[in-house]
Amino acid sequence: MNIKQGFAHALKQARKQKGMSQESFSDISSRTYVSTLERGLYTPTLEKVDSLAQAMGIHPLTLITNAYLEADKSKNLEELFEIVRRELECKS
Repeated sequence: MNIKQGFAHALKQARKQKGMSQESFSDISSRTYVSTLERGLYTPTLEKVDSLAQAMGIHPLTLITNAYLEADKSKNLEELFEIVRRELECKS
């Protein structure tokens, strides 16, 4: 699975866990656009990821992290966070 498909799955999963319909995003996106994102046909901008996450009451990194976990099943959450932690520490 590639990252676009991973994001599609992560978005749909988060939306359903929150008990939301695609129409629930009508203030920020059309149902058609959300549907195309969930089918992996479009790639959202960072601003759109932020808006979608805010509408669901979750942090945007939750969506992005889930997308990468879906796209690369060889890593678990702890391994992915360790990679990010190391890379952020090198920044300092």
